[in-house]
Amino acid sequence: MKTNNHEVIFVIVNSGFAEDVMDVAREQGARGGTILTGRGVAKEAAAAFFGIPLQSEKEILMMVVEKSIKDNVLHAIYHEMGMGKPAQGIAFTLPVSDVAGLVKEEASGEQA
Repeated sequence: MKTNNHEVIFVIVNSGFAEDVMDVAREQGARGGTILTGRGVAKEAAAAFFGIPLQSEKEILMMVVEKSIKDNVLHAIYHEMGMGKPAQGIAFTLPVSDVAGLVKEEASGEQA
């Protein structure tokens, strides 16, 4: 299905924080996401630049959200899970040109 109404939000956080990020995102209207595990490769110079220790084990959360809630989700994640917090999260979005498999909730509670 062609659509310009969605974006994917990527959030990279220290291991153990992805579920917390998802909770914050759900409060802003996100319905779900996918968590991948990864390993950071930042150099010690980067850690010194940011003034924080960098944990190498990471979790990457991907959420496809409607554009209308994207900014609210990003701001909430930054406020609760940003670089100054223990999760040391970073987030970014990319446009989505096609979507298949998403269920849109109708006002009556029926699924389309």
